[in-house]
Amino acid sequence: MTRESRLFNELKRLATEQRNPATTGIDTASVAQILRIINEEDHRVADAVRHELPYIEQAVHLIVACFQGGGRLFYVGAGTSGRLGILDASECPPTFGSDPKLVQGLIAGGREAVFQAQEGAEDLEENGVTALADAGVTSTDIVCGIAASRRTPFVVGAVKYAAEKGCKTLFLTCTPRSEFNLDVDVAICPVPGPEVIMGSTRMKAGTSQKLVLNMLTTAAFIRMGKVYENMMVDLQLTNRKLHERSRRTIMTATGLTYSDAVGLLDSAGGHVKTALVMHFADVSAPEARQRLENASGFVRPAIADEPF
Repeated sequence: MTRESRLFNELKRLATEQRNPATTGIDTASVAQILRIINEEDHRVADAVRHELPYIEQAVHLIVACFQGGGRLFYVGAGTSGRLGILDASECPPTFGSDPKLVQGLIAGGREAVFQAQEGAEDLEENGVTALADAGVTSTDIVCGIAASRRTPFVVGAVKYAAEKGCKTLFLTCTPRSEFNLDVDVAICPVPGPEVIMGSTRMKAGTSQKLVLNMLTTAAFIRMGKVYENMMVDLQLTNRKLHERSRRTIMTATGLTYSDAVGLLDSAGGHVKTALVMHFADVSAPEARQRLENASGFVRPAIADEPF
């Protein structure tokens, strides 16, 4: 059997490559009907993710342990999956004040592939190995492969290499768990069903992947003390919007006026968590910072002067 025919037969069996019987008439549907069909199919995505919550929980625990041990999270993907990993990684520093190197996204074909498809870049496992090796992955890191079909050689090669290096490994795929056959620490397998357009995994599969990635980093950073109540309190003040959001957060949490919130934030060196501890515990900025250090960065224990 030729290489091409093996690949053809492999693709033919993939859940992500099946025809959707509910959308076979979409080519002659009105715009209103097209949109309704897409929306109805999108409703299946959240339910598919819900079924994977126990595995997502396991993954979050591994990510938190990795961060606490000084490691990094690497997303590895190709095409849509790779772009989603880069998107999630790039949103972490402004949202949670994290080091940009803490969560990184690697995509087959490199930086150019973020904006334009790089044909063939995903087809070799050794390309995934090279990408992780160039990033300097070590045994303290955790690597999450992202591939709707599970089979993407670039991703498979990277995850295998990560395991050999002693990393914890995750894999996010839209292949049914019963068909998943890679040796990883945690597989996350939401199956939202066939796409509206056969094989267009940027749609339901991509949406399910984004939901999971949002959960992984959001839950992990909450467990790292980056949130107070349900507000971002470790964000970096890198633009005017974030300055104003920080002031509004302080006003919302404390009931202070705008001018008082500005003054408090300035006295805290622009750090929202420090400002909150200063206000609620009635302590100086140095004392607030010390309390936060003692409480592993969590605001509530820092206010009560308790370890976490």
